[in-house]
Amino acid sequence: MRWTPNKVTALRVVVGFVAVALFGRGTWANLAAVVLTVASIVLDALDGHLARKKQMATPLGAQIDILGDRMIENMFFTYFAVVGMVSLWLPVLFFARGAATDFLRGLALKAGHSGWGAHAMLQTWWGRGLVASRWSRGLYATLKCACFCYLGLELALTRGPVALLGTIAGETHLTIRAIAQILTWATAAFCLLRGLPVLIEGWQYFAREAVAVRTRKSSPEAA
Repeated sequence: MRWTPNKVTALRVVVGFVAVALFGRGTWANLAAVVLTVASIVLDALDGHLARKKQMATPLGAQIDILGDRMIENMFFTYFAVVGMVSLWLPVLFFARGAATDFLRGLALKAGHSGWGAHAMLQTWWGRGLVASRWSRGLYATLKCACFCYLGLELALTRGPVALLGTIAGETHLTIRAIAQILTWATAAFCLLRGLPVLIEGWQYFAREAVAVRTRKSSPEAA
């Protein structure tokens, strides 16, 4: 079978789903889920590498890649929120940010802009640096991987009747929890920061579309 970036994206979503399904099913299942979480992040890097190296990047492929990112983020954060390991507002924040940026990207795509190249949606240097640069994408992927793996390890080591560490001191548990909070909110903060250029520069497409809709509505009345 010939692997394409879209097939790799589909595989990483499946791997991510299996990882989330294994969480909470025992210590060793939790550890297996952590391994699969790392595999899912590696596959995220692989689909982009394939697209660049084999010149298979397309606007549709970019949208599928973003959809895969959204599904992975929402699956993991929703699970950890349900079991009480992160705030419920965390998946809400990721969902709202993703919905807003994807909506604006859709309007930009409709106007003939893509995610890269001369006709890219983001025109400012700081916008391209925060959203499309390799350092930004790499740092974001690293933060998500660290966050999901840390929470998975915490689940395996300290929670449930078969936790590997068994009963631990209160101070140790508080330290583990504090690190988890720092990781999760740092990931959320960087997620919001990367979304700002899309929200700021994408607003022009929303305004343009709103004007076009008003013009179409007023045309029959003018006639």
